[in-house]
Amino acid sequence: MEVPVDPVMAYKYKAELLVKDYLLADSYVPYAAVLVGILMCKLAYDFTRFVSSFHYKGYASLTKMQKVEWNNRGMSTVHAIFITVMSVYLVFFSGLFSDNLDGPVTSRSSSLSSFTLGVSIGYFITDIAMIYWFYPSLGGLEYVIHHILSLMSTVYSMLSGEAHVYIYMGLITETTTPGINLRWFLDAAGMKNSKAYLVNGAAMVVTWLVARIILFMYLFYHMFVHYDQIKQMDTFGYFLVLIAPSIIFVMNLIWFSKILRGLKKTMAKRH
Repeated sequence: MEVPVDPVMAYKYKAELLVKDYLLADSYVPYAAVLVGILMCKLAYDFTRFVSSFHYKGYASLTKMQKVEWNNRGMSTVHAIFITVMSVYLVFFSGLFSDNLDGPVTSRSSSLSSFTLGVSIGYFITDIAMIYWFYPSLGGLEYVIHHILSLMSTVYSMLSGEAHVYIYMGLITETTTPGINLRWFLDAAGMKNSKAYLVNGAAMVVTWLVARIILFMYLFYHMFVHYDQIKQMDTFGYFLVLIAPSIIFVMNLIWFSKILRGLKKTMAKRH
């Protein structure tokens, strides 16, 4: 007598098999992950457009370029939430980069960490393509430099298996992206004088200070402590690890000063 098969369990088993044998198989990780990242961007962009057109009346009155940026920011928010959660887990909770393990921390990686980097690469490729196509409407030269440095570092790290710990520390800074996007959404919705805009601005200052200033200081401290291991990296990777975070940190300081000036200006208008 044949035992009836639960279709839900059968589907779950096939899905788990697909992830294990294909998506997380070492030889497929780079290619599958990048495609997943690009697909995620496409779905997030279309989902933002679909939800906004039905649930926000002001969406229809936006210009064509404003709609593109609105949807693009929805896409970047989805990526930011995903990569922040994964980065925090991998750096602080997974144990992958613990000093208690043997071997250089700079050479540690896993199928999951490589796959996650690939998803981010898919995002950076998509966003750079959109910035280039609509340049400079979606971002000026500073955004191009930031994205190219991020893309180069992430691609090298995923393909070489080196410096995953520093890439993920850098990607934690994406935690500031939802607040930045919300600020733009509120402005586009005509809510620049609202309490929500002011509260969001204050929250942006705090998250930026923690994620893009203090965390980068910890990253540099970690690099100093593990410099003997960094020296063992490939020459290109060695210079990339030293130069890319330094440039991005300077850009973070410049952007932080602009955020502070913007918050002061907003608060001054209320008094």
